[in-house]
Amino acid sequence: MKLITPTIQSFLVFITLLTLSSCGNTTKKKANTTTKAETTIYPSDVIPFMDKWRILLGNGVRTENLENYEDKDFFYVATENETNWVVYKTPNSGVTSRTSSNTRTELGEKKHWIPETGGKLTGTLKVKHVSTSGDARVAASYSVVVGQIHSDEGHENEPLKIFYKKFPGHKKGSVFWNYEINTKGDNNKRWDFSTAVWGNNMSVVGSSPTTYPEEPEKGIELGEEFSYEVNVHKGIMYLTFTSDGHETIKFTKNLLKTDFATPADIPQQIRTLYAAIDRDGVERENAYAGEIQYFKQGAYNQTNGKNPEDNIVWSTGSDTYNGDIAKQYENGCYAEVWFKKATVGGSTAPSIE
Repeated sequence: MKLITPTIQSFLVFITLLTLSSCGNTTKKKANTTTKAETTIYPSDVIPFMDKWRILLGNGVRTENLENYEDKDFFYVATENETNWVVYKTPNSGVTSRTSSNTRTELGEKKHWIPETGGKLTGTLKVKHVSTSGDARVAASYSVVVGQIHSDEGHENEPLKIFYKKFPGHKKGSVFWNYEINTKGDNNKRWDFSTAVWGNNMSVVGSSPTTYPEEPEKGIELGEEFSYEVNVHKGIMYLTFTSDGHETIKFTKNLLKTDFATPADIPQQIRTLYAAIDRDGVERENAYAGEIQYFKQGAYNQTNGKNPEDNIVWSTGSDTYNGDIAKQYENGCYAEVWFKKATVGGSTAPSIE
């Protein structure tokens, strides 16, 4: 029988301890992985109304259940200065909805309503990025819609779209809202009337594809917070816009009775902006009365790769890299919007001031 020498015995003890240490580290790594997974923050953790929405992502993926759901390319949570934000990101070109040429990572309200019943949507957000490519002559270039009301019948037009737009090289951009007429007759004559909140309205454009108008003095910067409230109560739309350091702005719009019933009612803004594409329709007398509506919120990118010569208002001629989303993200051809608060629910009677 061979005896184990002290040297061999020491070696065996060392091997045993090394094995035990390795097992311990493996267990610890697994424990850390489990802990990390358990602490994932989802958009539904930040804004807990996600059960009331579905989403369409910039790659065309539709999802009905948003509880504990994220997509790291389009819809996720970012933390900045200890504040959690829900990120909506979408390229200039991807897969979009049946009624649009523009991509979106945008919530769609599951509950539908009519203006007479109404509803309320709020949001506190900041726009982090708009496409840096486009044609400055095109009104939709360099812009993103961050909230809207969409009709779900008839022409399926939009009585409200809230925009942020910033030209390349400018420090400040503009916030404005558009009202699309519920066209009487042929919807090919439809148009949007644009109203400035801070900065300019949509009709302020460049004189050439690369010549930009003057920067708005009272605009909103990328990354600057602002809030909106959309309250449709008994057929009247009440809009309130707030931002620290800026004047609070309010608007009222009747959704049950048109302001644009005859050709004489068409604003000069429309006659100028839409002249090249021959849109000069009028609206039905009762506007959106009795028509099914729903709210939308997120990042509805208004830039696309379509030829501006075909539609100088909406075809922005932006870079799309043949639809390669990764390349678009790398080269600034996308929109990105962050929300930290939002609510949706029934309408409320407006306060009397």
